[in-house]
Amino acid sequence: MDTFEAIRTLLAIRQYQSKPIPAATLRRVVEAGRLTGSAKNLQPWHFVVVEDRATLQKLGALARTGAHVAQAAAAVVVAVDKTPFAVSDASRAIQSMLLTAWGEGVGSNWVGFGGLEPVKSLLDIPAGLDVLAILPFGYPARAVGRGKKQRKPLRDVAHLERYGRPLE
Repeated sequence: MDTFEAIRTLLAIRQYQSKPIPAATLRRVVEAGRLTGSAKNLQPWHFVVVEDRATLQKLGALARTGAHVAQAAAAVVVAVDKTPFAVSDASRAIQSMLLTAWGEGVGSNWVGFGGLEPVKSLLDIPAGLDVLAILPFGYPARAVGRGKKQRKPLRDVAHLERYGRPLE
């Protein structure tokens, strides 16, 4: 799948098959995060890959909006250094991982953004880091309508030269 097609069709997936994700695919997803650009090349991220079923269930219980993490084949917990550009840089890395997974037929979504402090003790994440997100990964439980999104028209959000001049 080419990059634009992955972006056009990427959907949040919250129901997964019980099918495991091949180690090479999961490694490729994490590698996509690692290879993402960052401000001043600080690379302020840390990725904890979780495949253990019991740990996935605990992560699902700890995430207010992510009980479905418990059903995923794997998850990547994204922790960040407490530096000025860490959240934006790690957000870029997260998007790289989501798109790479989607290109391999693996679904995911962003769980969290605050409220994940208890995850640190579960995964031995040092106190000096913040947990930004949990990314559950798995093959979608049912066929999804790739690209069926509700988005504003381009003319409403893109401007040419000056704000208010629609990009046609």
